[in-house]
Formats: sequence, structure tokens, C-alpha cells
Amino acid sequence: MQAFCYPGTVIARHLPDHTGSESLLNVIAQTLEISADDFASGTGWDIKPEGACKGEVCVPLPDGYSAAYAADRLGMAVVTDDASGLSAFGPESLNGRALVTAEAPEFVLPDLDGNDFRLSSLRGKKVVVVAWAPY
Repeated sequence: MQAFCYPGTVIARHLPDHTGSESLLNVIAQTLEISADDFASGTGWDIKPEGACKGEVCVPLPDGYSAAYAADRLGMAVVTDDASGLSAFGPESLNGRALVTAEAPEFVLPDLDGNDFRLSSLRGKKVVVVAWAPY
């Protein structure tokens, strides 16, 4: 894995894809106010008059460019950590099959004493959900 830093603005992490060439994993920014050039360098989506474009695919940006708006139009999850002031842009999801928020849906499971435990009781905290099945 390689990390590329754009001075004071963006860190983009790339991983090799199944073909062996590098594919973008995500972008971490110190501000949501990143330039179109930094957005393109980090995500691979060039900002043009016709919208955000990658190869032959262009997604219109009728309200103009901002990184947050472009990410929303491209289906990229954007998560901000208030303590550090960093924001992470996930990969695009033009087909709608990826998470577009980092907020987990509500679910209730019994704890070891048989009492209902609600995931929402941890809202606002960082949580790792580990699932296991015996089959």
C-alpha cells in the first residue's frame, strides 16, 4: 500500500486491484474544502464542465463543484472525525451497493443475561461489530 500526500490537504491511499494495477481505496482530507485538482488526484474523478468524469463515465454536477457535493453525487461515503478534524471519502458507489453513511441501522440482540441490548445505545461512540456463525 502506498500513501500520497497533497500538501496540507489530502492523503490518498491506493491498493493493487485484481489486475495488479493500483486502485483507489479512500481519501483522507484535513478539510472538506479541497480543490477540484486534489479531488481528482485522490479519487480519479476529474472535475470538468460536464461534471465529475472517470474514463467514459460522467456524473453531472448541476449545482457546481464542492468536494462534499461531488462525493454525494458519486455515492461516496464521507465520514468526519471531529476530534482530529479529518474526513475520509470512501470509494464511489454508482450502483448503490455500498454504504453511503457510517451510521449503522438499529438492531436489538439479547445480552448474556437475556436483556435487550440496542446498538443505538452506543451512538456517538466508535464501534466494531464482530459477527460469528458456527456453520
